[in-house]
Amino acid sequence: MRVLIVGAGATGGYFGARLAQAGRDVTFLVRAPRAAHLAAHGLQVRSPLGDFRIAAPATVTADRLAEPFDLVLLSCKAYDLDGAIEAVAPVVGPDTAVLPILNGMAHLDALDARFGPERVLGGSCAIAGTLGPEGEIVQMTELHSLTFGERDGGASERMGRVAALMEGATFTARPTERILQEMWEKWVFLATLAGGTCLMRGAVGDIVGAPGGRAFMLGLLDECRRIAAGAGHAPRDKFLASSQGTLTAEDSAMTASMLRDITRGAAIEADHIIGDLIRRGRESEPGGAFPHLDAVYTGLKTYERRRTREMAAGPAA
Repeated sequence: MRVLIVGAGATGGYFGARLAQAGRDVTFLVRAPRAAHLAAHGLQVRSPLGDFRIAAPATVTADRLAEPFDLVLLSCKAYDLDGAIEAVAPVVGPDTAVLPILNGMAHLDALDARFGPERVLGGSCAIAGTLGPEGEIVQMTELHSLTFGERDGGASERMGRVAALMEGATFTARPTERILQEMWEKWVFLATLAGGTCLMRGAVGDIVGAPGGRAFMLGLLDECRRIAAGAGHAPRDKFLASSQGTLTAEDSAMTASMLRDITRGAAIEADHIIGDLIRRGRESEPGGAFPHLDAVYTGLKTYERRRTREMAAGPAA
């Protein structure tokens, strides 16, 4: 299969590098400066599982895209989704599968509208990574899994081809017949983790050690659970028990990547991760109360407004 990886950052770049390491036909869609950097330095990965380097990764810029690919792996941030869709549109053919690994669900609506739901798989990933100062990908823990499936459930010939593509790559690739359920469960966990750590500006252990912190995290988790249940994807008992333990662990240093983005003054996915969740909750529970999520959303939008204002003002004299 010919695979197009959209971007060569901490997430798509990591999984693409692992596929390239395994000898797969992988091309990275990047902007010109990143293409020049990769041509000069290669794609470097620092990992607790062992560092490696793809010396000459295949790259392409959007203006040079031509022939359809068999698989498009889409790992951009939600605020870059519209641009990514337009960039890959010329190479999404009748038999192309689009595999998004964004968080939340709103991206599926946008991809369905542009390419048709028959071309769009469900996907989810788990990895803690970042870009280092020299443009290298830094895998921060050993966690690196990619889950994918047909959104209507069941197995398919296409799923078999994607699974075969990923077999032998040194990350955990897991096809599933319940991808939407798993995407919703990840959303519930992520919205709670990001919501709590961003609003409180601290790690899980900091929050649960503060007065009312544990109750806040559990209340936030319950609101997210209610919304998922209203959408027909009630989180399973085992998932909830595990999530409660993780999200209330004393002395835990866990934070969400969204908090790291806020700390460095970067753009965030406030509307995609929290705003859309609240919107779906209001649809399934007209008049329902989501005070914890509302507080989180107000905090995130306040940050976005301040960031926009400060960027417009320019650097201080």
